[in-house]
Amino acid sequence: MNIALWIVAGVFSLAYVVGGIIKLAWPYERYAAATHWAEDFSGPQVKFMGVLEILGGIGLTLPALVGIAPVLVPLAASALALYMAGAATERIRRNEYTLFLGDLLFLAAMVFLAWGRLAVEPFVS
Repeated sequence: MNIALWIVAGVFSLAYVVGGIIKLAWPYERYAAATHWAEDFSGPQVKFMGVLEILGGIGLTLPALVGIAPVLVPLAASALALYMAGAATERIRRNEYTLFLGDLLFLAAMVFLAWGRLAVEPFVS
């Protein structure tokens, strides 16, 4: 189980960090044209989402890797699960049900990771 949790944490950490970097690096107009959902938000709000994704993605792995406050891993996973619940809500509001399934995958992975690191295979200090 520990290996599965590390794999989920690593894969989704990379996905969140890359997604956050794209939100920060691309001009708002380019990002909004490519994704369409971003048109419902202002440029600074999208940039803030990028910061949250980067911090959350880092929080999925770095605390455990360096051994400093590994309790932050399930906290980051819980926070990202809430973030993805908001993203899924936006998908439903926009009738983007195909993309909604991707958000559910991310949400389920974060719930799995939080549960796994809190109850099944917690980091022992």
